[in-house]
Amino acid sequence: MSGFVRTAVGAWVGVLAAAASVAAFWSASMTPDNGVFLLAVGLVPSAVMLLVWRGAPPATVAEILHATERRD
Repeated sequence: MSGFVRTAVGAWVGVLAAAASVAAFWSASMTPDNGVFLLAVGLVPSAVMLLVWRGAPPATVAEILHATERRD
């Protein structure tokens, strides 16, 4: 994982923890609407990251050309 991704994930978890602690401090009631919203806020970014961030990047043109120029 790159440093930026680690920082972004850590910041997102921190924001969620801060929001939960503020809600608990203000005695916010947990309604079904609030529960669905918090579940979506917690899961949607992770799902998007899994869809966007798949495997290794494709080979560059330079890597392909270098692989074909090798002599055995």
